Amino acid sequence: MPEQIAGPGTGLDSKGVAHKAAVIRQALNLHLHQIATPLDALRRLGGFEIAALAGSYLACAQIGLPALVDGFIATGAALAAVRLNPAIAPWLLYSHASAEPGHRAMLAELQAQPLLNLGMRLGEGSGAAVTVPLLRLACALHNNMATFADAGVQEKIS
Repeated sequence: MPEQIAGPGTGLDSKGVAHKAAVIRQALNLHLHQIATPLDALRRLGGFEIAALAGSYLACAQIGLPALVDGFIATGAALAAVRLNPAIAPWLLYSHASAEPGHRAMLAELQAQPLLNLGMRLGEGSGAAVTVPLLRLACALHNNMATFADAGVQEKIS
């Protein structure tokens, strides 16, 4: 499985990708038998940034605030958060589909459809930077669209 999800990131060659897959396999071998819950997986395989993101997604959903999930690491945090509380899934918006193979696997697991597919793999929030204006435009269009009555359109076609 690590060989199917490890990708080149921002520029690894095949040797670097193989090393990344080996590190993932070592981590899984070390921790797999101690992972019974999503919180165990987050605690044993995630970093502080992933735990913080997962917590922020949970908190955003609790207060009814949609959260924009951008890229591989953020999607890993979203997967952990959704596994901890599946009810938060509708509050998460996915900015883009990363070119990383592991990202596609996580999106499939989440049954999530990203808003954009630009083949990005930069890891610096560039997907969100492109997506935010798109979301603002969509909200403006929705909020300012004329109703059928305003536009003089009959609701039933005869």
